[in-house]
Amino acid sequence: MPLERQLTPEQQHATGLDTLSPAQLELLNRLLRERAEAGAATAAANTAAADGDVSAASRGTTASREPPPDLEIRTIKARLKGKVEGWAPGTEFRLDNGQTWKVLKGEITLRKPLESPEILVVPGLAGRWFLQVDEDYPKARVYRVD
Repeated sequence: MPLERQLTPEQQHATGLDTLSPAQLELLNRLLRERAEAGAATAAANTAAADGDVSAASRGTTASREPPPDLEIRTIKARLKGKVEGWAPGTEFRLDNGQTWKVLKGEITLRKPLESPEILVVPGLAGRWFLQVDEDYPKARVYRVD
């Protein structure tokens, strides 16, 4: 969710967020999003390493690691609001659950438009997310904007 939506107007003023130009605000939001994605990548690496620790424990060795911060990453099943004819980088999808996802990579024009299709938003490696409209179409790489 963009930083300006997380803070009250008073908090934005107190932190100086309200003095940033639109370009500065966009850059700040992108940097924070990339940092969050990097944190998710670290969590995934820790999970993979922890899976390897099971075999180490069976050999009588131990390893000390903190648990990943988010063990509850799951596929999101929802319905898109409105008609979908395709997507390209920058396309935003609004879901019936209130979430908005924006295409980062991937482009397609559908053979025929779909009206409010049921979709999946699937977690990938390193904190990446993919939106699947239909299993016969390629997935779009997306990130959440709200």
